[in-house]
Amino acid sequence: MDKITVENIDIELVKKKIKNIHLSVRPPDGRVSLSVPYRMDEKAIKLFVESKLSWIKKQRKKYSLQEQQVERAYVSGESHYYFGESYLLNVYETTGRQHAELRNNKYIDLYVRPCSTSEKREKIMTEWYRNNLKQIIPEYIEKWEKIIGVTVNEWNIKLMKTRWGTCNVRDKRIWINLELAKKNPRCLEYIVVHEMVHLLERYHNDIFKSYMNKFLPNWKIICDELNGLTFDNS
Repeated sequence: MDKITVENIDIELVKKKIKNIHLSVRPPDGRVSLSVPYRMDEKAIKLFVESKLSWIKKQRKKYSLQEQQVERAYVSGESHYYFGESYLLNVYETTGRQHAELRNNKYIDLYVRPCSTSEKREKIMTEWYRNNLKQIIPEYIEKWEKIIGVTVNEWNIKLMKTRWGTCNVRDKRIWINLELAKKNPRCLEYIVVHEMVHLLERYHNDIFKSYMNKFLPNWKIICDELNGLTFDNS
């Protein structure tokens, strides 16, 4: 993997046997990656990047703002995402059980102790996201075990900075990124399928892609939704 720098932005560059250019700005830190056809020369690559700088900066700013919001988050009036939809957060003080819940498909109500810290509120919200994922992931795994013809021995959820999911092929164990609780459910299902397909093929090669095309024909569209955009290079 090579690296180019345009206007002080470092971009990971990979040349592949592909027809289109794939540009991604990845959460949570705005890391930029670019996949281009082998035949594309350095001058053409830089011209392309320069033409997309406004988009790159917009995406990086979005992730930067999201990160800032995490630092000061969990007060009434903030917007928080849950399975692809934006909800308004309402914080209520309670002496009962501390928890979060949806209301009227518009609000996330967060019940916390008086004078609770933002760290404590974040922890409660994180557990709410985790518990909701735990209810949905087993359904996807059971569904796709029958379709793909593999067995998942163990799965779990953790917060990951650079991956949406991982798979331990030897132990048949998959990990799902907690942040997927904020994305459209089709993104969660795609990652579950992606990691389960690794039980058939370890590497992201043509065999892996053929399996993905077979089991989830629109997987590339969902991948772009998660990670970036694909541009026609014809």
